[in-house]
Amino acid sequence: MSSETNQVAVEPTSQVSVETPVNDTTLTAETVATDWKANLSEDIRADKSLENIKDIEGLAKSYVHAQKLVGSDKIPVPNKYATEQDWDAVYEKLGRPADAEGYKYDLPEDQQIDAEALKSFSSQAHKLGLLPGQANGMVKFYNEMTSAAMQELDTKATAAREASSTELKKEWGQAFDQKISQAANLAKSVGATELFNANMADGTKLGDHPIMIKAFAELAGKMGEDTITQSSGPVFQTPEQIEKEIGELTMPGSAYWDKHHPNHQAAIAEVLALREKKNQV
Repeated sequence: MSSETNQVAVEPTSQVSVETPVNDTTLTAETVATDWKANLSEDIRADKSLENIKDIEGLAKSYVHAQKLVGSDKIPVPNKYATEQDWDAVYEKLGRPADAEGYKYDLPEDQQIDAEALKSFSSQAHKLGLLPGQANGMVKFYNEMTSAAMQELDTKATAAREASSTELKKEWGQAFDQKISQAANLAKSVGATELFNANMADGTKLGDHPIMIKAFAELAGKMGEDTITQSSGPVFQTPEQIEKEIGELTMPGSAYWDKHHPNHQAAIAEVLALREKKNQV
């Protein structure tokens, strides 16, 4: 027997390619951002409240914010069809007083108050739904605005008086005081006090203008002091006439209120005399 090696023919094996399975559950950040609503039911997915939420983080933030609002006092904003009662309900929740008398104002102690005007403002403020702080702020703003305007008028009037006095003193010299007195007496005798106190467009008074003063002083000089004060005899006034004259002398911006006015003390004395006269009548 021959020692022959048994040879087994081995057929070459075919190569088998092994493919790595794809994990369909592996999602990119972009896919998550785009398809985070995919597993939601159709009715929830289509809800308009989710339109502006781009990803899960946005949804989480929205949820956290909503939880913080739970239990808080929320006030719905009325739409264009809201009634007056709807708005009243909102104003009350915001803190509007129950009625117009509920408004309180921080006014200066020395300020003269127009009670009727303030009452009218309170009524309108309540109707418009203003909160107490807003109404008080409006009154404060108005006071500051009018005060500034009055200050400006007073400044102009003072400047006009000073300019007038300077011009007339230069023209009349030592006769200045006498002529001013004559002009004032004539104006009072003919009932032109109100005309003298009339306000011009620039805030100055007509009686502060040199032309007006010189006209009355010249006329008084021609008529004579005695003619002005005594020609008609004693002047009798009714209480109403006296009160009217007091009102003219105490008009806002007059010498009676302006402590810097050269006729301030004279105006106070005249008003006191008129009040005494009224009491006697």
